[in-house]
Amino acid sequence: MGGTRTRTATGLVLDAGALIALDRGDKRMIALLHRALAQGRSFRVPVGVVGQAWRDGRRQVTLARFLRSEEVEIIPLDEQLARACGELCGATNSTDVIDASVVILARERRDPIATSDPNDLRRLYPAAQIIPV
Repeated sequence: MGGTRTRTATGLVLDAGALIALDRGDKRMIALLHRALAQGRSFRVPVGVVGQAWRDGRRQVTLARFLRSEEVEIIPLDEQLARACGELCGATNSTDVIDASVVILARERRDPIATSDPNDLRRLYPAAQIIPV
């Protein structure tokens, strides 16, 4: 992605579907990322999402390059976030901790979410700003 830009506080949270779309060279996903960069957005990816999308670094060159770029912040799953994910799953009768990490991160930072699973994420966070991919 490269280059230096002045960043706004708003980012874009990506779920595994968004990373998979990028990895597959999806033109809509690539255009979305370029638009976000032009708006000065950064990208936030919960570490569990990386695990869902990552399969073979030798073949996932585009994804590897994206995840290494300075515009991408990979958010660790620390104890505080893990507990918040568990509480959200309990409150919404869900078991998907990774989806919970996506919505918690978006909610805390007031970021939109690029996702291939809008219905699952809306169930966890009805007010989420969703960008379907």
